[in-house]
This record gives sequence, C-alpha cells and structure tokens, in this order.
Amino acid sequence: MNPLEVLKQPWPWYVAGPLIGLTVPTLLILGNKSFGISSSLRHICAACMPANIPFFKYDWKKEAWNLFFVAGILIGSIIAIVLLPNPEPIKVHENLANDLAKYGITDYSHLVPLQLFNWKALSTWRGFILMVVGGFMVGFGTRYAGGCTSGHSIMGLSNLQLPSLIATISFMVGGFAMVHLILPYILAL
Repeated sequence: MNPLEVLKQPWPWYVAGPLIGLTVPTLLILGNKSFGISSSLRHICAACMPANIPFFKYDWKKEAWNLFFVAGILIGSIIAIVLLPNPEPIKVHENLANDLAKYGITDYSHLVPLQLFNWKALSTWRGFILMVVGGFMVGFGTRYAGGCTSGHSIMGLSNLQLPSLIATISFMVGGFAMVHLILPYILAL
C-alpha cells in the first residue's frame, strides 16, 4: 500500500494510542517538560498582553517550546487537510447515527456534523449553546481543573498524580452526563 494512502486513513487505537503515550516519556527525557495544550493559551496571553495581571506575570519564554508544539499541531493539521484528505465520510456507529437522525443530524461528510456546526447554526439557540456556551464551559473547566484532558489524562496519570486522576474521573463523569442527560434537550431545540 502507498504510504500516503496509509496516512489518509484513520489509524487504529492500538497504533495511535501508543504513539500519543510515547509523547510523555519523550518530553520528560528530552527536557523534563510536561505535556499539555491548554497552557499554551496562557503563554500566548503572557507574551502578547503586557498588562499588570498577576496570572500572566511569569517567564513565559521558558515555556516557548509549548508554543512551537502547538504551532506544529496547527501546521500538521493544515498539511493533513490540504495534502492528505480522506474523501470518505466520517464513520459513525449505526446506533449513534440512528439516535442523531431523530434530531435531523445526518451529514457526516466533514469532521463535525454540518447541521450543528456552521455559521448559520450559530444563529440558532442550539448552535449558540453548542458552540459559544460549550466553548466557554470547556475553557472555564480547563482553567478550573488546572489543565486539559491531555495534560491530566495523559501526562498527569502517567506521573501517578492524584489530582489528575480526580480530574480525569470528573471529565468522564461530566462527559457521560452531558451526552446522556443534557445533550438530548439541546439537540431538541
């Protein structure tokens, strides 16, 4: 099989998972660095906002590697979209597709369902709640938990940190509650 064809296909969990997992020891060995994405926003704000806000008053230059890491993710994503597009629609489990069809969500031709995430949907209550309120809640939760799922669930658990275990359990409980208890009401709007 052509190597580009391999890159275009979704990788199975048993390949992608260990590759993500190897990020932790690699960062620790190369420079005693912690893996996490949400901290990059703090570094950007500290670099760009010379305000007298205590939260942003630290030597962000020591964490510049994190900004390069995030830039690499962005550039890699753009390269993947432009050079390695997968023309197949996103594969959605039949049970989930049936459940979502009840709410008129059937287009899986993009990374996210177009009926939910587009500029027109943003003008509806459902779209506003999912994109704006949901984005705010993710940002608030990330700050409140002291990190994102990457930092806690990958890095923190690898280092056997109790706060990361508590945060990861909370992420999972919150996700299950959202999907099974709250999301059906939002989708019905």
